[in-house]
Amino acid sequence: VVKEKNRMGECPVWEERENALVYVDINSQKVCRWSTVTNEVQSVSVDARVGSVALRQCGGYVIALGTRFAFLDWDTQKVTNILELEQDKPNNRFNDGKVDPKGRFFAGTMAEETAPGVRARQQGALYTLFPDLSVIKQLDRVDISNGLDWSLDHRTFFHIDSLAYAVHAFSYDVHTGKIACPRLVYRLEEEERMPDGMCIDAEGKLWVACIDGGRVIRVDPETGKRIQTVRLPTPRITSCCFGGKDYAEMYVTSAYDGLDEATLAKEPHAGEIFKITGLGVKGIPQNFFAA
Repeated sequence: VVKEKNRMGECPVWEERENALVYVDINSQKVCRWSTVTNEVQSVSVDARVGSVALRQCGGYVIALGTRFAFLDWDTQKVTNILELEQDKPNNRFNDGKVDPKGRFFAGTMAEETAPGVRARQQGALYTLFPDLSVIKQLDRVDISNGLDWSLDHRTFFHIDSLAYAVHAFSYDVHTGKIACPRLVYRLEEEERMPDGMCIDAEGKLWVACIDGGRVIRVDPETGKRIQTVRLPTPRITSCCFGGKDYAEMYVTSAYDGLDEATLAKEPHAGEIFKITGLGVKGIPQNFFAA
């Protein structure tokens, strides 16, 4: 549905009030918005790699870029910094993020590659930005903090550390926002490659984007079993979210960075955004950051 190619399209968020899909292109340092009404893509350039974007209750967005949290005013394109983290780790940046049921923004960090396939291990962390703009660290020694969401009863937090090739669940206290007691939900099979972004559907099942696996998979967190696979026409599938009318459509982002020229020539859809219909299941609306 979006032909404009992203180097590293990520973190799609359905914005019902705009009938639009908001997402980031991490490596192009852009926050983008595709209108389903006009079919136009607008974007705002920022001064660092931007890992994630989320909706704000009062309008505009909260973003995680470089190693800082910030607000983005879409109309003025103004970025207002909130807090800088990990200043002792110049090679780190924020990656995926999402707002919890109480309006807190969870986002995690990772170390950038220093050469193709080479990165310092366990340099990342997972943080929570509260509506009063205070921050706590939830997890440490993470490789690539990635896909995240909450169970429908708000008792469980799901999180992906990509280099663990697995989805983990944590007990989650909706009142404090704290997570605890990690356990394995699903370990990816070899052909599924590496887990990236993730979202939950209205039946409480998880959808995981498989980067380099060219697919999204549906996982039952109760049984730990994969129950569905949807293949997409390009390998570097990065993230997914539900949106559209009644949240019955799934939007899927992809990337072309990381593909060599020979592969790119065979992958005309790399970096585009796709819409999946007919899944027979709906999603749930996004949470808004409560500040």
